[in-house]
Amino acid sequence: MLIRKVSVFLHATFHTQDRYMQFKMKRFKIDSKRITNWDSFHDVFSEAFNFPNYYGRNMDAWIDCMDEFTKELTLIDLGDCRTLKEKCPDIVSAINECSAFVNYRKIDIGESPMLIISMFA
Repeated sequence: MLIRKVSVFLHATFHTQDRYMQFKMKRFKIDSKRITNWDSFHDVFSEAFNFPNYYGRNMDAWIDCMDEFTKELTLIDLGDCRTLKEKCPDIVSAINECSAFVNYRKIDIGESPMLIISMFA
């Protein structure tokens, strides 16, 4: 249920005085074709987000880094993930679940969710 609520909130466009106002956000394009296993997943995200040298290269560390990085609305566009979903469904699942958890942590402390994942799968 949390994933659905966060998704609905983040994909909303506000209609104000007959004008559409879209969110201003940081945008990152990730080439999902470069992700072929867990090592390459961590390499790609470390490079794109300039994770610190002490990044633990596991999903707990990914969550912590993304939580720190998303102080403002952030869109991660993974593009066409059909190949990734076919070859590494556990990575696609982890991206979705861990992104939702990053947003949950923010909601839990009274902040707004800040992480949007876009993928075609």
